[in-house]
Amino acid sequence: MFFAPGRVNLIGEHTDYNGGHVFPCALNIGTYAIVRKRNDKMIRMYSMNFESLGVIEFSLEDLEYEDSHDWSNYPKGIIYTFKKHGYSIEKGFDVLFYGNIPNGAGLSSSASIELVTSVLLKGLFNLKIDMVNMVKMSQQAENEFIGVNCGIMDQFAIGMGKDDHAILLNCQTLDYTYSPLELQGASLIIANTNKRRGLADSKYNERRAECERALKQLQSELSIESLGDLTPEQFE
Repeated sequence: MFFAPGRVNLIGEHTDYNGGHVFPCALNIGTYAIVRKRNDKMIRMYSMNFESLGVIEFSLEDLEYEDSHDWSNYPKGIIYTFKKHGYSIEKGFDVLFYGNIPNGAGLSSSASIELVTSVLLKGLFNLKIDMVNMVKMSQQAENEFIGVNCGIMDQFAIGMGKDDHAILLNCQTLDYTYSPLELQGASLIIANTNKRRGLADSKYNERRAECERALKQLQSELSIESLGDLTPEQFE
């Protein structure tokens, strides 16, 4: 049995993929996975959050993105990315997922299922891989397999989250420090407006493209790697 949390970002919106700083923390809600190994190459997935879709099956030999496979493309993308990096996943498995993050609430249910799949692959197949590399491969899976050009904040906050701490993360260098978040009688309130937020079908990729265009224009005048490298004086 495996678990990965969700995350909320306290400060820093659209700054992660622009090489800036973010200040997220992991939550105590997230995604659970119960898994057993098989003796063949078949993978069978079921989510208690999408019961109407039933059991989704595919082979380790056929790891392609399929619209009809809906949510399971996220864990499938993780398996594909691990194999692409040379990790040995020779047998299939049956896995049951359950998440208590509200879907589309902006608390990174997609990154949570990516990381819970990463840790279950590590555990099931005794893979020699550290958390930062699992974080990087989870981001790669979402970028290349799912087609969402997300930054690394969601996966990093989930993979590296720590009890009673937020993380100050430089998204350009991945330098990070833990900051104690001892609320002492206060509460961090996350309000669900019930306005669905899905990165894959939102204007997210468009915003990102606009930032990349701005960076390209600035690079004709300035020696910068990302928008986060700009000083306030240069910006003015």
